[in-house]
Amino acid sequence: MQPLTHLGSALMKTLRDHLRPLIAYHLFFTLLASALLLPLIGWITQGLLAQLKRTVITNDELISLLFSPLGLACMLVGLVFTFLILYWQQAGMLQVAVRPHGNHYRLAFDALWLSVRRLPALAGLVVLQVGTHLLLLAPFMAALAWLYSVWLSGLDPYYLQRVMPPVLWYFIACALPLVVIWLSLAAWLYLRWLLALPLVALDNYSPLRALTHSFHLAKGWHRSIGAAVLILLLLIIALPVITTIAFDALVTPLLWWLPEHNTFLIPIMFAYLTGYLLLTLAVTFIGIAANALLSACLYLQLAHHKVRPAPPSKIVLPGRFAWAVELSVLLLAALQAWWILNSFELRDNVNVFAHRGSSMVAPENTLAAVNQAIIDKADAVELDVRLSADGQVMIYHDRSLARLTGDNREFGDLTREELSQYDIGSWFGDAFQNEPIAGLDEVLERVRGHAGLMIDMKALPGEEQALADAVIALLRAETDMRYACWAKSSHPITAYGECGFPNAMLEMRVATMTPSLSAHIKRQAPELRVTLLAQLILPGTLDRRSFDALGLRHNRITAEEVRLAALYGYEIHAWTVNDRARMSTLIDLGVDAIITDYPARLRELIEERRALSDGELLLVKLRNWLRQ
Repeated sequence: MQPLTHLGSALMKTLRDHLRPLIAYHLFFTLLASALLLPLIGWITQGLLAQLKRTVITNDELISLLFSPLGLACMLVGLVFTFLILYWQQAGMLQVAVRPHGNHYRLAFDALWLSVRRLPALAGLVVLQVGTHLLLLAPFMAALAWLYSVWLSGLDPYYLQRVMPPVLWYFIACALPLVVIWLSLAAWLYLRWLLALPLVALDNYSPLRALTHSFHLAKGWHRSIGAAVLILLLLIIALPVITTIAFDALVTPLLWWLPEHNTFLIPIMFAYLTGYLLLTLAVTFIGIAANALLSACLYLQLAHHKVRPAPPSKIVLPGRFAWAVELSVLLLAALQAWWILNSFELRDNVNVFAHRGSSMVAPENTLAAVNQAIIDKADAVELDVRLSADGQVMIYHDRSLARLTGDNREFGDLTREELSQYDIGSWFGDAFQNEPIAGLDEVLERVRGHAGLMIDMKALPGEEQALADAVIALLRAETDMRYACWAKSSHPITAYGECGFPNAMLEMRVATMTPSLSAHIKRQAPELRVTLLAQLILPGTLDRRSFDALGLRHNRITAEEVRLAALYGYEIHAWTVNDRARMSTLIDLGVDAIITDYPARLRELIEERRALSDGELLLVKLRNWLRQ
């Protein structure tokens, strides 16, 4: 018999023969991991992250953190824990596949116990494999860092993202071959060590001996092994996608033919969700089991010259306990479906924030964009502010003028008078020629009686408090002006249109990515609402009582973040969302505000949802839940 013969057929037959004990082991392991392992790892991780003494992480801070000694240590610990759980799970499934067969559920318990006994060896294997791959990665990361310093050092990341200057492409052209070389070497090493896990789990090899023996067993077969692994990986990735698309295409349209009465709608949606959850669990299990069984078949063919594990005896019956456990899976899926269905809230309450004004209809951070945002019925206009050389609060995003004007000078080196001479509208279109850089005082006058502001402070290092104090001073001056306006008016409705809400400090809000600046603002102006913006939050490190709203990139917002916001009494703001489907999903997730370049699009969506019946809106919410 030749090695690696009929590998696909062997894998499918093994999965069929060992399906019940594999399901049992998967259930037991998942229960153990959920009850003990994940909370323990979360506690250890939170303790390590607390040592970093950082909470909200920007992109630049994240890069510096990852390359710090403590950051590298935390990353290494996280990788080791992650791979240890994966190896533990795979080791148990290998035990199920190759051991003599008796009672299905006794076999699952035995496999779990045997894999626990091999945990020290599995941990050693993880350390060796992960450590070697990290050492292999180190010189390539150093080379990429050097290329970054040569081509991109000193350039504004946002400028690189939006303009994509030639130097960015030079960097990519130089970096891409390095990435391809590293991926090739890492893949080659992974394939030569693929049999180390079954050797440790099944033959009680030490980690180092297992790696050495796996290297020799795979010698000459790494291309065949690579093809098998690649095909299986593509199938594992494609299976949930294909299944979801098929389910959505064949089953979901039937829901729209349901009558509007809750007597029919609720039970059928409950059955739909239960079926979808069971399908999701099945697809997840098949992917995990197939990966383990591929290792088992490769191990048997290359190490023991057997095509596949021996099938179990046909006289072995599942027993009542087996049926009880599998029935509990159905019950669990049904309970989760019922919880999901009851979590849908039919009332929508979301604010529309125009990102830098209506910045896809008019040039960003200009009075024209503010005017358009008011026309588009935005609740608030999000704008970026910086200090000029003479201490004036001006509306502008970037640190330099290069992206919008072509002038490479730093914004903070110029006075208000000098800045007002620049044209930041022509790049957008001829209709906006000679659009100047505006001051915050001009914007406050324009939005008076029409919309609020979300003032995002882009301070230079060391100028954070100076910028915050200048913004607070302008808002207090605006408040005094509004009260004076109200005092002169004889009619409340006319007064609001002309003067706006009397206390500008209550109508406006400020935003920052710096938690310490948030605390400073609350000390100086307790009534002013503060939004803390974050690219990434290290778990367990943020004081969630120190701000009024948390602004997160929309793909970072989860049900858990929304739950924490409700628990601590702050708002969730999602940025920057331009897709209608994503807007609808976030509304159903429960965010309080969506920051978008297209406020008119979001306002139209909100009005459309308000026109839906309860049954139609319930179906929309179900569809949005599935998108998550």
